[in-house]
Amino acid sequence: MPSSTSTTLVHPASEQAAEWWRTAVIYQVYPRSFADASGDGIGDLPGITSRLPHLERLGVDAVWLSPFYRSPQHDAGYDVADYRDVDPLFGTLADFDAMLADAHARGIRVIVDLVPNHTSSEHAWFRAALAAAPGSAERGRYLFRDGRGPGGDEPPNNWTSVFGGPAWTRVVEPDGTPGQWYLHLFDTTQPDLDWTNPEVHAEFESVLRFWLDRGVDGFRVDVAHGMVKAPGLPDWAGTSAMIDGAHEGETGSEDGSTGAGNRGPMWDQEGVHDIYRAWHRVLAEYDGDRCLVAEAWVEPLSRLARYVRPDEMHQAFNFSFLTTLWDAPALREVVTASLGASDAVGAPTTWVLSNHDVVRHASRLGLEVPGTKPNGIGVGDPQPDEELGLRRARAATLLMLGLPGSAYLYQGEELGLPEHTTLDDAEREDPTWWRSGHTERGRDGCRVPLPWAAGAPGYGFSPTGATWLTQPASFARYAADVQEGVEGSTVETYRAALAVRRELALGSGSLAWDESLTGPDVVAFTNRDVLVVANLGPDPVALPQGAEVVASSVAPATAGTGRLEVPAEATVWARLA
Repeated sequence: MPSSTSTTLVHPASEQAAEWWRTAVIYQVYPRSFADASGDGIGDLPGITSRLPHLERLGVDAVWLSPFYRSPQHDAGYDVADYRDVDPLFGTLADFDAMLADAHARGIRVIVDLVPNHTSSEHAWFRAALAAAPGSAERGRYLFRDGRGPGGDEPPNNWTSVFGGPAWTRVVEPDGTPGQWYLHLFDTTQPDLDWTNPEVHAEFESVLRFWLDRGVDGFRVDVAHGMVKAPGLPDWAGTSAMIDGAHEGETGSEDGSTGAGNRGPMWDQEGVHDIYRAWHRVLAEYDGDRCLVAEAWVEPLSRLARYVRPDEMHQAFNFSFLTTLWDAPALREVVTASLGASDAVGAPTTWVLSNHDVVRHASRLGLEVPGTKPNGIGVGDPQPDEELGLRRARAATLLMLGLPGSAYLYQGEELGLPEHTTLDDAEREDPTWWRSGHTERGRDGCRVPLPWAAGAPGYGFSPTGATWLTQPASFARYAADVQEGVEGSTVETYRAALAVRRELALGSGSLAWDESLTGPDVVAFTNRDVLVVANLGPDPVALPQGAEVVASSVAPATAGTGRLEVPAEATVWARLA
């Protein structure tokens, strides 16, 4: 950038060839809602394969698949009954191999989900535990404990489930008498494993090798901060949230009773790091820079960075960025803190705005307080401003993609999809809805099947028109086929930004705050020789003289002075002459 621009360097560029995951744009596929080839209304692996050309044209580097393993589907596949097989809902192992080969042929890597904190209650191990006696080796794979109080009628401690309600369920022993209790930090059908048991360690290293041998490029690790519990399982006064994030100085109270931080005795225990060091060694045996990605709800960012030290995980989701409000000073602060924490351990920073656990950012940013994070939106709740939310979402995405590091996209966001905020409550399948006593609607609204063709039944999701959740009528205008090739459409905006990001190596680039443009509603920085200006406010922001726009969330305007301007609620990438 010209010397007349006042900048403050936060993060230097890297000019060395590096592992692919350091700069990758990774697209999350939620299999049951991406594309259905069988016609049963539930997405499947052949459906994913059929839509890989869309992802190739979009320009992503990798896909991450949410669980497709054998499962009774009590929590949409995050209750795994067999980690080495594909659930018939989604196809077969042969279908997986075909999908993987097609993706690799297109230059797209594949990351699969791993769920190591808990199994399904229908897993062979848990069925054996129920049939065995207290103190048996079978029960030793899980966290079975005797109850408290007369007759053991009270749970072993006061922990609550993330989905609501108690975190303990009492079993009936084989002789028909009330027996021990087992821990489930999530649903009753998701019993927590005991990671002090060497057999559990050996089993999951075997699972890693099973999928690595098939050719997967990495693993996204579910609840990566939760497997190890504090010795003695002590009582805790706090509560835990599905997605949480904060940077330095926002740590909540020591006991976590404010709910800010997930810092109780079931979270972020030191022993998890030994697990990831062992897994790192397994992945290092394979070529191709395989990677581990932590879904860890850990704060502050300096503590999250411990998961991505050189001998542990390779990436960790940056929930602090996702949970930051639509506020320029807050965004500048979290970006600075994120890069600082990651740079301190030599890891890439990740950026994410939406996933299968949160309200889509096109809707969050249309709420009265833009960026707030309700646990679902339904009939009777305050509704977002759809048009404003989409405009801000496009601006937020261009801001995110302009940052150095790795970025995650959630399926459908490239179409501008909003949350389904009027889904009939009778259709809801998220256990959060039931376990919260119908006080939190949960995550179904962001999991509605994608629209591929505006004029087709089910908007082209399924050849029969069937969809496991009803799509709103508004999805017709977001369908992929009505956006393809249309200049300025959301999908073309994403495609153009990804192409520029790759061409100009922004993923391995630098970040320096532009002090000449920073204001109460402006986030402005340079990455290499690209000036990124996000205007969160109502008034246009003038670009420097001679600016050449290379990507934008909406078309920039021209001021009376002849200088280009960034419109309200928009982001522009520019190069200066």
